[in-house]
Amino acid sequence: MAAAVAGGVGPVVAEAAAPGAGAETKAEVGAGAETKAEVGAETKAEVGAEAELEAEVVPPPLPGLQLVQQGAEACVFRGRFLGREAVAKLRVPKRYRHPALEERLSRRRTAQEARALLRCRRAGIPAPAVYFVDHVTNCIYLEDIAGAVAVQDHIESVQRRGGDAGSLLPLSKKLGALLARLHDEDLIHGDLTTANVLLRPPVEKLDLVLIDFGLSFVSGLAEDKGVDLYVLEKAFLSVHAGVETVFETLLKTYAATSKKSGPVIKKLDEVRLRGRKRSMVG
Repeated sequence: MAAAVAGGVGPVVAEAAAPGAGAETKAEVGAGAETKAEVGAETKAEVGAEAELEAEVVPPPLPGLQLVQQGAEACVFRGRFLGREAVAKLRVPKRYRHPALEERLSRRRTAQEARALLRCRRAGIPAPAVYFVDHVTNCIYLEDIAGAVAVQDHIESVQRRGGDAGSLLPLSKKLGALLARLHDEDLIHGDLTTANVLLRPPVEKLDLVLIDFGLSFVSGLAEDKGVDLYVLEKAFLSVHAGVETVFETLLKTYAATSKKSGPVIKKLDEVRLRGRKRSMVG
């Protein structure tokens, strides 16, 4: 698969390289703020529709692709695309939306995800290569990270084997440095969890890859980066027991690596305080 990682192909590359990219970046920042508001407004409706979506059988975008994961936002297929092993991520239409609105939102979010992946790879941040973007079906064809293991599964495996938190500190340092690079590029992931970070084989090399940029956007605001870290912290501590020191090490590495970490860590503390107040009020 290493040979298949060369820069993406298809219309996404043409979009990203087109003149006026600076104006496009400003538009992405605005779109990011709009996307955050939309996500908050749609959450209740999506929760209600999730059970219905899981019951549906979503057909593959191309013959021969096999469904490997079906969620509320997208379905993931695996197979071959243009002679290469690939993953196809197909956005699931929301039936509770007006069709015109659904089409506009799906196209924009598909484009945002593809651009975020390309921006990562240009900055040297490990992410899957983009092979092709189909704007008709809102499907992205990506590099298949063969043999990769989610960080979530790796941590659970270490804990099942009786490993202590100390054995996970090298991994937390690598992840902290990776997120620092991501935020220094003003990229907000939007859904940071240990399930959305992969380890290439062999896992001992701690070769990390960021995936699932479906809720990503561009922002230089410390608030947005602080919320990104807060989402990861909540997911980290709720899924993995007894790893408080692991996340603390992650944050220390982030602060030492990022050129813009000061305001971000301050905002993270503010977001934590707001979260605690909400928990107390109920």
